[in-house]
Amino acid sequence: MKIKSFAKINLTLNVGKKLNSGLHNIQSNSILIDLHDQIYLKINKKNKDKITFSGPFSKAVNNDSNSILNTLKILRVSKKIINYYDIKVKKNIPVFSGLGGGTSNSYFVLRKILKDKKIDRKILRLLKKKVGSDIQLFHFKQTFQKDLNTTINYKKNFNLFLLLVYPYINCSTKKIYSKVKKVSKFSKLNYSNFKKMDKFLKVISSDKNDLQKIVENSHPEVTRILKNIQLQKGCCFSRMTGSGSACYGIFQNKRLTHLASKNLNKMFPNYWHAITKTI
Repeated sequence: MKIKSFAKINLTLNVGKKLNSGLHNIQSNSILIDLHDQIYLKINKKNKDKITFSGPFSKAVNNDSNSILNTLKILRVSKKIINYYDIKVKKNIPVFSGLGGGTSNSYFVLRKILKDKKIDRKILRLLKKKVGSDIQLFHFKQTFQKDLNTTINYKKNFNLFLLLVYPYINCSTKKIYSKVKKVSKFSKLNYSNFKKMDKFLKVISSDKNDLQKIVENSHPEVTRILKNIQLQKGCCFSRMTGSGSACYGIFQNKRLTHLASKNLNKMFPNYWHAITKTI
């Protein structure tokens, strides 16, 4: 089985109060982009999963404990599978960057093994706890997450180009959330109803990522990256995704995205860069 495991971008991220589960309530708008890890899965005859990682970000992943192995364990405990697998993963998505690579791997492996069947609530609850609370964000291409447990598919998907810059700062999601001191009041607006690009981008750009300032306070270079992306011609807005440290700029024009990429490569030659788009 060959699997594409897509990265996600948080266009907005508002952090609410802690729930009984210990997780913060969240309201977010997210999109999947064509940056993806490549996963190859095949059944083996051993009573053990074997997983190997390659690619530019493979060294940051633990071969013995990772989102894919945890997902397979949950599926076996839940008696959804009995097989064991040989797995090869090419890691193209930066790790600990806010792009959701690990959770994406979990979701797309799960969906492939279950052959796109509906994921029951028990398994979803275990995955949120063991893998990542953002796993629901990968179910739709473009999603409004009203709260931690409610995701709504956009009525209209928007075609966007993105310039990504990752400064190789590993951000622990748990550590970043532990520094949240002030929580947001959630919007009552249903973002999934937007049908016109201009109005959608105007509202989204006026919002924020509550975790961005926390990362910026510790890493001023993130502020510098975001400011320089914002200055590029054709950039609608710049922001950090998730708990960071990957930064992005939203563009509607492919040519201007490539032009901005050339400029940013000159400014930040030692950082990882990518041009991508919505899927």
